[in-house]
Amino acid sequence: MNNEWSSLGEGSFNAINAFDHTPLEPAFKNCSLEQLAQACDVADAAFKVYRKTTKAQRAAFLNAIADELASKEDELVARTPLETGLPEMRIKGELGRTVGQLRLFAANLEKDAEFIAEDAAMPERQPLPRPTLKMAKIAIGPVAVFGASNFPLAFSAAGGDTASALAAGCPVVYKSHSAHPGTSEIVVRAIEAAITKCEMPKGVYQLLHSKSYDVSHELVKNPKIQAVGFTGSFGVGMALQDSIKQRKQQIPFYGELGSTNPQVLLSGFVKGQEEKLAATFIASLNMGAGQFCTNPGLWLIAEEEAESFKQAVAKEVEVSAPQAMLTPAILKAYKSGCENFANYATLVASGQSEELRCSTQVFTTSATEFRNNKALHEEVFGPAALMVTYSSNDELVALIDELEGQLTATIHGSEALVQQQADIVDALSYVVGRLIYNQMPTGVEVCDAMMHGGPFPSSTDVRSTSVGSQAIERFLRPLCIQNAF
Repeated sequence: MNNEWSSLGEGSFNAINAFDHTPLEPAFKNCSLEQLAQACDVADAAFKVYRKTTKAQRAAFLNAIADELASKEDELVARTPLETGLPEMRIKGELGRTVGQLRLFAANLEKDAEFIAEDAAMPERQPLPRPTLKMAKIAIGPVAVFGASNFPLAFSAAGGDTASALAAGCPVVYKSHSAHPGTSEIVVRAIEAAITKCEMPKGVYQLLHSKSYDVSHELVKNPKIQAVGFTGSFGVGMALQDSIKQRKQQIPFYGELGSTNPQVLLSGFVKGQEEKLAATFIASLNMGAGQFCTNPGLWLIAEEEAESFKQAVAKEVEVSAPQAMLTPAILKAYKSGCENFANYATLVASGQSEELRCSTQVFTTSATEFRNNKALHEEVFGPAALMVTYSSNDELVALIDELEGQLTATIHGSEALVQQQADIVDALSYVVGRLIYNQMPTGVEVCDAMMHGGPFPSSTDVRSTSVGSQAIERFLRPLCIQNAF
């Protein structure tokens, strides 16, 4: 805290090796509630200094973090796969994305105008004159950021929430994910070096380790915290939001809570390209052991095309290799979710299996059963998908209308088929944050036009994105300046 590493705490914990489920050294100290309160106080003090920095200074700071982080590649490649089960190339790719996010916000800061709107004075206007009015946006205050289990770099210590908060002028109090504390410390040492290099206030970034739920809940309830960025499960997200509701001052909670990312195969599109589509779907499903928030977990297909597609899918699934998951708890939850699906749906195929690995699984059911059984609407976090067959386009629209909010959905069909089914496109547009045509949803481009959010429960604020240039808006508030000199 305050750019000083503490060896104090209340007990300790170890990260777990994702491959053999044994403890990894070293042990990490649990943050005490007193240390948490101190961290929030320090962040609040830093805010009074950091908010006065210029956009050019903050841009230089973000670029310095990016430079320092890029230099940590060898350390991250050595540690992060052990804590997450993710392969070396995935870590390198995610590191590149994380560095890119920081540089994107830096570039945007350098080109942003100071005021977003200006109205000139109208002193002669009748019956009342108008003063000069300028609309600015200012930092909201210290932000609590929670590390995501499935993105140890891009959605964690120096990830999108951190980058956008720092760009906005907000200090960050970061609660690491207990699955990858070693990775978090490597990243935070890069941030620490950038703080020193750029002469930023020491309390602009605080790291907290803890396996205690109390620490997480006390963090979001601390009165110095002015916004929260969270990526994780629906249950944990809702519990944190309940804690926020106990505050005297309500604050924004930007939670990304899960999505099944429907894949809509328009009637008449599948025939003749079953094998190509099956290979594409299963490759996306298996990516990262299915542990992406944009994993394609729900497939909607016309009854008359379903059987041949199932056969092609089964061939792809059966040769799918078992994969390590992020944590033993996530593996256990995945197996439980698949068992739940098996109670209500028919197994199409299962991939190869090992005791400490997940096995790809695809199930199928009818539109009627899906609509009548809410258990089949649940996200299974991992390489599992549910194929739902529909009998008509009217039934497909009815299915879409009953879906909960989603991060993404994809329409698979020719241009002619899409034009013929405008009602399907319209229905999907109102349940997703990103509508895709003939591409899989896995992979989120970090750019100006990206929207990574959606109607509840995919995210807690349908108006905001956690990826891309517009993510900074979550941590700014408007300020109108009237009649200034």
